[in-house]
Amino acid sequence: MIAEPPESQAGGSPRPLRIIALANQKGGVGKTTTAINLGTALAAIGEHVLIVDLDPQGNASTGLGIDRRQRRLSTYDVLSGEASLADAVQATAVPRLSLVPSTMDLLGLEMAMASAPDRAQRLRRALDPLDRGEAPEDQRFTYVLIDCPPSLNLLTLNALAAAHAVLVPLQCEFFALEGLSQLLRTVEQVKGALNPRLAIQGVVLTMFDPRNNLSAQVVADVREFMGDKVYETMIPRNVRVSEAPSHGKPVLLYDLKCAGSQAYLRLASEIIQREGRLPAAA
Repeated sequence: MIAEPPESQAGGSPRPLRIIALANQKGGVGKTTTAINLGTALAAIGEHVLIVDLDPQGNASTGLGIDRRQRRLSTYDVLSGEASLADAVQATAVPRLSLVPSTMDLLGLEMAMASAPDRAQRLRRALDPLDRGEAPEDQRFTYVLIDCPPSLNLLTLNALAAAHAVLVPLQCEFFALEGLSQLLRTVEQVKGALNPRLAIQGVVLTMFDPRNNLSAQVVADVREFMGDKVYETMIPRNVRVSEAPSHGKPVLLYDLKCAGSQAYLRLASEIIQREGRLPAAA
């Protein structure tokens, strides 16, 4: 059984907010799946989590059971200045997990904001009240996970400008390192120009198949390239993980005992422990 994390740091100070952008310009690497299921796993072990869906496809919103008719306010409304982030937050079926949903309106946002001088800082400003601890009592989140689109566009730039760190889901495939190198260059550019606090949270290897020699080689190559930034926990190829979104559920609600659910719970625990939010023995 996974230990319940403490509600505060040593000495009774409030638990700090951690804003993590899940980014990879390649599609099909398990980015949205990881946002949904890592968020659910963190909530399951006691964290208060907000997922911000920045992908116009809205798959994170759909995967959490929020259909398009329920998306009264969205990330488009927040970034365009028509609504505050606090007003756009919606509850999900998962206790302690909330969502700011996405709609296809986001597709037009880049053109709409083309001449705005603050166009890359809109999300950061929207998240500032949370970061400063000034959010409503029911929105005192400990984690914000931003699900980025599979491209390095203005939406991803907003996520990187707002985040404390970047979590990179990386599929165990031949060209994995090539895409990773490009993303790391972008992170360094954003760090220099927009967000000096931005760091690499880590790399999580997804769709790992132990029967496949290529998977093992990719794991070895990525670990050599990124060192201890690669999480020990790997997300396996798993039928139940693939099925869950069509039911509008995270895999932990769809089948808690499957290998995918257990991997995401281990990943959540590993992330918290690496950040010092749990005692090492917990």
